Amino acid sequence: MSWRVAKECAERRFGSAPRKQIIMFLADKASDDGSGIWCSKGMIQRHTELGASTVKRTIKEFLDEGILIETGQKKRCKNGHTIVYRLILAKVMLLELTRESDIETGFTVAPVQTEPGTQPMVDPVPGPQRTPNYP
Repeated sequence: MSWRVAKECAERRFGSAPRKQIIMFLADKASDDGSGIWCSKGMIQRHTELGASTVKRTIKEFLDEGILIETGQKKRCKNGHTIVYRLILAKVMLLELTRESDIETGFTVAPVQTEPGTQPMVDPVPGPQRTPNYP
C-alpha cells in the first residue's frame, strides 16, 4: 500500500466517479513506484461495488490510455490466474488537478465599515457578575 500513489491519484481528475473509484482502489494496492498491483477484476468489483462490465471496461480504458500496464506476470488464484499491473505515475501526473486554480478576478472586498447612525441605540443591561452555575 502506498500513500504516495494514492495521494497523487486522489489529486487528479479521471473523468468519472467509477474511474476514480477504481484507480483509487488500484493505487491502494500499489507499491511506492506504482508496481505490484495484484488484484483480480472480481476483487475490484466486490470492493468498489461496481458492475463487472464497468470494471472490465475501465481497466481496458486505463490500459489503452497508458495509465496502467500489465507487467506480464501472472499470479495463480482460485479462478486460474490474476494479472499483475503497474500504474504509470508519469501519466497520472499529467492529468488535470482536482483543486481549483487561484484565479485572480480583479475585485477586492472592502472591510465592513459602520456608517453614522448604525450604532446600537440601547445600552446593554448589565448582567450578574457571576453566572448562575458558578460553583
